[in-house]
Amino acid sequence: MAEDRKTENPSRPSTDGFSGFDPKSVDPYIVKDPEALAMNIARAVEQLGKAASAWLAPRESGEKTDVIADPVVDMVKTLSKVSEYWLSDPRRTLEAQTSLMGSFFSMWTRTLQKMSGEAVTDPDEVPRDDKRFADADWVANPFFNFIRQSYFITSNWADRMVRDADGLDEHTRHKASFYMRQLSSALSPANFVTTNPQLYRETVASSGANLVKGMQMLAEDIVAGKGDLKLRQTDTSKFAVGENIAITPGKVIAQSDVCQVLQYDASTKTVLKRPLLICPPWINKFYVLDLNPQKSFIKWAVDQGHTVFVISWVNPDERHANKDWESYAREGIGFALDTIQQATGEEDVNAIGYCVGGTLLAATLALHAQEGDTRIRSATLFTTQVDFTHAGDLKVFADEEQITQMEQRMKENGYLDGSKMAMAFNMLRASDLIWPYFVNNYLKGQEPTAFDLLYWNSDSTRMPAANHSFYLRNCYLENNLTKGTMVLAGKKISLGDVKIPIYNLAAKEDHIAPAKSVFVGSQFFGGDVTYVMSGSGHIAGVVNPPDKGKYQFWTGGPVTGDFDEWVTTASETPGSWWPHWHAWIEMLDSERVPARKTGGRLNSLEEAPGSYVRARA
Repeated sequence: MAEDRKTENPSRPSTDGFSGFDPKSVDPYIVKDPEALAMNIARAVEQLGKAASAWLAPRESGEKTDVIADPVVDMVKTLSKVSEYWLSDPRRTLEAQTSLMGSFFSMWTRTLQKMSGEAVTDPDEVPRDDKRFADADWVANPFFNFIRQSYFITSNWADRMVRDADGLDEHTRHKASFYMRQLSSALSPANFVTTNPQLYRETVASSGANLVKGMQMLAEDIVAGKGDLKLRQTDTSKFAVGENIAITPGKVIAQSDVCQVLQYDASTKTVLKRPLLICPPWINKFYVLDLNPQKSFIKWAVDQGHTVFVISWVNPDERHANKDWESYAREGIGFALDTIQQATGEEDVNAIGYCVGGTLLAATLALHAQEGDTRIRSATLFTTQVDFTHAGDLKVFADEEQITQMEQRMKENGYLDGSKMAMAFNMLRASDLIWPYFVNNYLKGQEPTAFDLLYWNSDSTRMPAANHSFYLRNCYLENNLTKGTMVLAGKKISLGDVKIPIYNLAAKEDHIAPAKSVFVGSQFFGGDVTYVMSGSGHIAGVVNPPDKGKYQFWTGGPVTGDFDEWVTTASETPGSWWPHWHAWIEMLDSERVPARKTGGRLNSLEEAPGSYVRARA
C-alpha cells in the first residue's frame, strides 16, 4: 500500500507554491498494472452485485418494507422552503449567485498566485484542522487542493443560504440546517476514490484489491443487517458480554416483564447504608457503565462502598407493544425499589438516571411525590433532559408528521427496530460516526479495530411502540414534563413537587443532551440542585475514571439565570467528576453498615450481567 502522507497543518502558507511542484510526485497516481486493476474492478463489481442482492432479497419476499422515502421527502420539502426564499426574488437570486461565484473567483486568484510561487494562505472559510483532509496532497497537489477548497466554499455557501433565509420558522430552519450538514458530509470529496488522494494512491498501489475487499465487507454488512446496512464500527468478534465486557461480579436477583434487577457483590468491609439504584436508558444497554474493570463506573462505585443495583431493561419485542412510561416507572423503577427493600431491608435509596433513563426517573420522582412514596432520597442525573426547549438535533426527527409516520410503522410489529434509532444517533455526528467508517471499510477495505465503546454503540435495542410514542410526544414534541402537563398513572405531574437533592451532570460537548438544555431543566425541580458540567461528550463525559486524569469538570453557584453567565463564573477542576459526586453522596448520608450479601433474602436467578442484556436486536 502507498505510504500515507500527513501534514500538521493542511492550510499552512506554501513556501514554494505550485511553481515548485515536482512532477515525480504524481507517480503514485499512475496505474502500473492496468490488467490487474481491470480484473479487481470486475471482482469488486461482482461483490457489489452480492450486496445489491442482499439488499433486495428481503424486500422482494415482503419481509422488509422500505421507508427511506419518508425522510427523503421531508428533506426535499424542507430544503425547498429555503430555495423558495432565494428564488422568489430575482435580486436575492443574483445575490446568492454572486456570493458563490465571488468565492470561486477568489480561489482562482489564490491558485494563480501559488502557481507563480507566492506564499498564499487559505481563507477562514477553509478549516485548518479538518481530519478528513490531513493527507499532505490535499494541499501540495494542485488538483486535490482545488477540490478541497471548492468543497468548503460550496458547503459553507449552502449553510449560509439556510442561515440567511428569512421567513422560516425555527423548526424548519433547524431541520434545513441539519439536512444540509448531512448532504455536505455525504458529498465530501474525502468519501470518493477519485477525489481522495490517499484512496487514489492505495487503489493504484493495490491494483484495486482494496475495493474488492471493501465490497465484500459491504455485502457482509448488508447480510448482517438483514437487508439494511449494519455499518461495522469495530471488530465485534473481540467482545462478548459477560466474558470480557460487563464483568463486574454480581447476580440477577429479580425479574419483571420489562427488566431484570442486578445487585453487585461488595468489595469493601463496610458499605453505605443507603443502597444505590442505577436506571440506565433503554435506548442502549446498561453496560456502558461497566465496559471493563478500568472504565467501569459500576465497579468504581462498588469499590467506594456503594451497594449497587442496576436495572437491565428487556430488549422488547411485539409482546411489549403496549408497555408505556407508566409500565417502565412501575415495572422498572418501582419494581427495583421493591427488590432493594426485600434484599437489604432498606427503604431509603440513592438513585441515578442516565439520559432517557434519567428523564424517566425525574418523571417517576414527580409521580412518587404525589403518591407519598419517599424511598428515593437523592437523585443523580447523567446527561439528562427534562426540558426540551434546547434539545439539539434530535428535535429534527420530532415533529407531528414524522412522529405520526413512525407510529404507523411501529404498529406493524409493536416496536421500533434498534437500527433505526442507532442510525439517527450516528447521523448527529455523521462526519465522525458514519463516513470515516464507510471510507475505511468499503473503500480502503480495512477491518475496523476493536473498541469496547463502539461495540456497545453497535449493540442496539428495540423500543416498545407505546413507550417510544409517549417519549417523543411528551418530551420532544410537547415538552410536557416541565410544563406540568405530563400525565402518568392518570395524574398530572410536576417537577416542582420533587424536593429531594439533585446532582445534575451535563457534558460540555454533548450533542444529545446539550449542557444548556440540562442547565435550563435544572431550574424546574422544587429542591436543591447541584449542576455540574463535565468535559467531553454524552459518553466520555460520563465514563471518565479518576485514574485516567482526563478532561475536567465545572461547578458553580445556584442554577439560575443565563447558562453562559454560569459558565463564565464556574470553577474548573481537572480530572474526573466521580470523586466530587461521591463526596456529595456522603455529605447527604455517610452512615455505613457491614457489607451486605448479594441478594440478601432473595435467591439469585443468574449471574450478572444477566440474560436480558445479551438479547441482540
